[in-house]
Amino acid sequence: MKLNSILLLFLLLVSGIRAQEIVELQHQKPVDLNWEGNEKAYYSNIWNNEVVTNVSTPTMEVFRPDPSIANGTSVVVAPGGGLYALSIESEGNMVARWLNEKGITAFILKYRLVPTGEDGVKDLNETSSNNLEEFKRLIGAVMPLSVADGLTAVKYVRDHAEELGVRNDRIGFMGFSAGGAVTMGVAYNATDQTRPDFLVPVYAWTDAMPVQEVAEGVPPMLVICASDDPLGLATGSVALYESWYKSGNKVALHMYSKGGHGFGMKKQGLPSDSWIERFYDWAMAEELVSNSN
Repeated sequence: MKLNSILLLFLLLVSGIRAQEIVELQHQKPVDLNWEGNEKAYYSNIWNNEVVTNVSTPTMEVFRPDPSIANGTSVVVAPGGGLYALSIESEGNMVARWLNEKGITAFILKYRLVPTGEDGVKDLNETSSNNLEEFKRLIGAVMPLSVADGLTAVKYVRDHAEELGVRNDRIGFMGFSAGGAVTMGVAYNATDQTRPDFLVPVYAWTDAMPVQEVAEGVPPMLVICASDDPLGLATGSVALYESWYKSGNKVALHMYSKGGHGFGMKKQGLPSDSWIERFYDWAMAEELVSNSN
């Protein structure tokens, strides 16, 4: 009995150490979308990845680096998933842990998604295949909410920079696929308070958030994609690069010949496996990250 009590105490201590630090973001409830039940987290056999679906309340999970190496830079990370799901592990948690090793604070954003049932990934496949007009309607309805959540996330980090231990002028936004669409929606709709200090769209879904002309003075951007992306997103990524370059803004592009779509932090034995290291090289060169505060 005594041994069981000690074991229970140990487990409680460990769970306390690993306790999630979750921030609920302010938001307004839409009138044209209705979610039933809570958000769902599960392993998708369709995508072979951990996913989160049916998100109706936007939140951020805070991943803090060891204080001894924290450099004040932070990144809001928006996983992808067609606005029906979030590829929460390979485009979220694994990214955050890598950034933490470099002293960067990460905020994994769960932005609002299309309302779905028990399996949001299955719903995505069925709706996009069998009812394209309904798919487009739902994407169009949720996209402004997802972007609003991204803007709110940046504002929260900036407003609470001191208590979060980050700099209010080194807040980045990185998004994958649909999260890349959210990234660009944030860039196009930002105010001084909600504007990220740098942008990293990774195989951004430019069909959902079309490329727009920008003026001089927008944040520096690193675009990442693969030429063999089966969704054809290489073209949109090049257009993003050109829109920044033509307006005289700082921009870089890493277009890998192979990588496909949704590679995130997955290892495929390809040069695209090291994209996040190239991000860090770029961030150092642009003085967005330093070895000290």
